[in-house]
Amino acid sequence: MKRRLAVIPLVLGAAAPASASVAGSATSLPGFRSPSGNISCLFIPSAPLDSGSGRTPATILCKLAHADYAKTLQARCMGPTGAGVDWHGFLLPAARKGAVNCSGGILYDPTKQHPSYVTLAYGKVWRQKMFSCRSMVTGVNCSNPSGHGMFISRQTWRTW
Repeated sequence: MKRRLAVIPLVLGAAAPASASVAGSATSLPGFRSPSGNISCLFIPSAPLDSGSGRTPATILCKLAHADYAKTLQARCMGPTGAGVDWHGFLLPAARKGAVNCSGGILYDPTKQHPSYVTLAYGKVWRQKMFSCRSMVTGVNCSNPSGHGMFISRQTWRTW
């Protein structure tokens, strides 16, 4: 099955290394990881745009340590139909379809925010604001209230 590449431009902050002193005063971004540690997902809250006109949507960002399709998605992100940047996993905005995450860097501000992950046992559900994610032996399935979602595993992925 051929998947269409959907790219959601989402840049929330500049990529800068976080020091220990900054991390101590940073806001915690809730997230979870699968028991295998291969999949991790992070909640990124809505934030004002740098231009001052509007806000970014609240978003779930999921990434994989190992994926059988990583080279294919990297090539799509870098290629002529992609964004010319690296593949970094998948995004699920609060009210839109899940998408491949082609981005040029980190999607949160590490000088003000830091991820905080819990291990989500297989069969359990993690809820954060409007999102719901279920950890399964076969992968992770996340959804938003608009009926959109994503399924990701080491072997395959799907967004809707």
